[in-house]
Amino acid sequence: MQQLGGKAALISGAGGGICRAIAVGFASAGAAVACADIDAAAAEETARAVEAAGGRALAITCDVASEAETTAAVAATQAAFGRLDVLVSGAAVLDRGGSITEISPADWDRAIAVNLTGAFLLSRAALPVMTAGGGGSIIFIASQLGRVGSPGRSAYCASKGALIQLAKTMAIDYADQNIRVNALSPGAVETRRTLQRYGSFEAANQQLGVKHLTGRLGRPEELVAAAVFLAGDGASFVTGSDLLVDGGYTAI
Repeated sequence: MQQLGGKAALISGAGGGICRAIAVGFASAGAAVACADIDAAAAEETARAVEAAGGRALAITCDVASEAETTAAVAATQAAFGRLDVLVSGAAVLDRGGSITEISPADWDRAIAVNLTGAFLLSRAALPVMTAGGGGSIIFIASQLGRVGSPGRSAYCASKGALIQLAKTMAIDYADQNIRVNALSPGAVETRRTLQRYGSFEAANQQLGVKHLTGRLGRPEELVAAAVFLAGDGASFVTGSDLLVDGGYTAI
């Protein structure tokens, strides 16, 4: 039996490594998937991958920092699939990093607007649809750096820590409407963000691998099972949690 059979999901940041893998994983588990990303070509590429995995797909161009665009993304998902059961908020800026005296207020504002406010706006648009449909699951892609600090990652760490707290508060507020809200926190994963910061996966593994008990970075596909679990009915007793899939990073 497919874990997400009959469900419809909206995933932001779907053009990126982790959320693209989750989109394909959701399709393999039986879900219809709306693939939203600020990069239209990347959203369409993920939608094609979803269809190749046997799922119904919709590509949506969306800047999650825009209330109008997030509202439109939810409406398009409902129009295409007739329902919305799962929201995965994974959009995040490719921040250049730096301490608070090294980044500009504009850089800070954009990181918070996309990483944190984007999750708020998508959830605000999705909640009435989920409530009308009898419930749902909201998943915020946070980070192990939402629990521990890292040099030069002030905006990123602050936004990811806030997502974990937002998930807890929303879980309380919407429990009586059968809506579960959780965070999913990866460790360092081999994605475009990693290449931007380290130049190559080899260099990233050399510098970051030792910070994980696994001795290496994660791969996007290693997040899929956790996301499918949180999205599905098998996690009916899981809400207000932060599920770490971090290779033991926070255990050291």
